[in-house]
Amino acid sequence: MAKRDFYDVLGVPKGSSPEELKKAYRSKAKELHPDRNSDNPNAEAQFKEVNEAYDVLKDADKKAAYDRYGHAAFEGGMGGGGQRGAAGNGDFGSAFSDVFEDLFGDFMGRSGGGNGRSRAQRGSDLRYNLRVNLEEAFKGVQKTLSVPSSVACDTCRGTGAEGGSEPVTCPTCSGMGKVRAQQGFFTVERSCPTCNGQGQIVKNPCKACAGAGRIERERSLSVNIPAGVETGTRIRLAGEGEAGMRGGPSGDLYIFIEVKDHPIFQRDGVNLFCRVPVSITTAALGGEVEVPTIDGGKSRVKVPEGAQTGKQMRLRAKGMPALRGGGVGDMLIELAVETPVKLTARQRDLLREFEALSAENNPENASFFAKVKGFWDGMKG
Repeated sequence: MAKRDFYDVLGVPKGSSPEELKKAYRSKAKELHPDRNSDNPNAEAQFKEVNEAYDVLKDADKKAAYDRYGHAAFEGGMGGGGQRGAAGNGDFGSAFSDVFEDLFGDFMGRSGGGNGRSRAQRGSDLRYNLRVNLEEAFKGVQKTLSVPSSVACDTCRGTGAEGGSEPVTCPTCSGMGKVRAQQGFFTVERSCPTCNGQGQIVKNPCKACAGAGRIERERSLSVNIPAGVETGTRIRLAGEGEAGMRGGPSGDLYIFIEVKDHPIFQRDGVNLFCRVPVSITTAALGGEVEVPTIDGGKSRVKVPEGAQTGKQMRLRAKGMPALRGGGVGDMLIELAVETPVKLTARQRDLLREFEALSAENNPENASFFAKVKGFWDGMKG
């Protein structure tokens, strides 16, 4: 009996995309699965036929050969894609293994393609939390970090093999990094127990690293922290993370910045705030107050006559630099008018005299109590 056209088997036209082929295959495989068709004696043969068709059409090289020569491409060694053999020539467990892999491989986290895992694996990324003070964030600073991590073994140069010898293909999994076990209709796939999924083994493991190709060691790194960093800034150092397994590339090191609170300044982006106390006489008569700046200098700020608590004044370009350029912020001075405490008898007498003479010099006081009087009158009415 002549074989059916593979496109007819899947129910798709010639020239269908890989996505269309896969969708049709999944639909047919579910429809014809023998467990769902126990009353159909031809279900197993039809299921194998679908698997055989998709096995050819999902492979670009096999598909090209089939499109050109048809079924003859896989007879008599004509096409290079026929070496593996069609599902119809194997047992049912092998056929269902392909279905299980295609239907559930993505869900199980399969990383497709290739001939198993490579022996070389990239090292893990590392995180380092670094605290700096506000002055360091303003100027920028160079820090030396002690980072505990895995580094490439000097003895075997990261290969994991003694004397510079090379790892060999694992005899258990033939380099695939995984083995299969048949359980009825199911084929269960797991990491190879011999090579732990590496695909290769080291016959003569390095004594210094026990064949891992890396050892635990604390490293010292010099890092430039740029001016303008703030809490949450992340700095990436490529290749400074954990060493790879058996010669694989190293991971990256990520430095997360935390800027400590300052006793004088509060930060808001590139701007700084400084709360400055002033005496009641300076606030009333006006004057000057000397304030510190984040660069270590001083600035004199004029206090206007009649200044109240909360009054703000701006010092241009006395704030924090913007990270990666973009100018400098400002410093905002906020006045806090102080009420004197622990007064002498003479001071008390002077303040009472001052109070008697200044009833009309407190506009906010008069305005407030005028509103209160209106409120009470309204309540009575």
